[in-house]
Amino acid sequence: MKTITVLSRKGGSGKTTLAVNLALMAFLAGRKVMLADIDPQRSASDALKARTAPGPSVFEGGGGKLFHVKSNAMREGYDYLIIDTPSACEGDVAQAVNLTDLCLVVGRPSFLDLAPIVRTAEAVRRLGKGGFLVLNQIHTSKPDATPTASPDILEVLHLCGLPLAPHGLRSRDAFQKAMAQGRCVAEWEKAGPAGRDMELLWAFVETNLDGQQPAMPAALAG
Repeated sequence: MKTITVLSRKGGSGKTTLAVNLALMAFLAGRKVMLADIDPQRSASDALKARTAPGPSVFEGGGGKLFHVKSNAMREGYDYLIIDTPSACEGDVAQAVNLTDLCLVVGRPSFLDLAPIVRTAEAVRRLGKGGFLVLNQIHTSKPDATPTASPDILEVLHLCGLPLAPHGLRSRDAFQKAMAQGRCVAEWEKAGPAGRDMELLWAFVETNLDGQQPAMPAALAG
């Protein structure tokens, strides 16, 4: 079983949206998936409760219970445990990171998001874990363009110590519409740009679960 932890120290970064979409992408690919919602707001749990079709199992609780949850999930033959973390409560976040195989640090490509991204990446490295930065809510007027960010922001992110995933998620209403029904964006609009972005990101995550930097520059492909 592989464990993926989604982190951000800033609210509104899209952390929960990413965690839910990853869990659903894995589930729809035929994997046995559990989503652990340790954020007291329980937004990930609420999203999956709105789902009318079968979906991932859900755990709601604090980080102190994660070891037991992970042990049980391994015994029950789960393929993936995906953890949605709070933006505060560092103890719970540390518990999640210590148990994970891969950390995904989420943030928007904006000035106000840079410091939280850097601090979160530093915390991941201090705990001896690997992972990737994932840019979310990227604005682009080109529907078929790869989501990217300004050179100044990419330069700062390059110094974080974690590589940047080559596939980010653009700002699209489809994410919120899909979440309201407990669906991933690839279900909502499989042929659309948001759905394609999510499929590309999940494929990348699934093939890099050792948390090591892939053979690519630490910047988004242009």
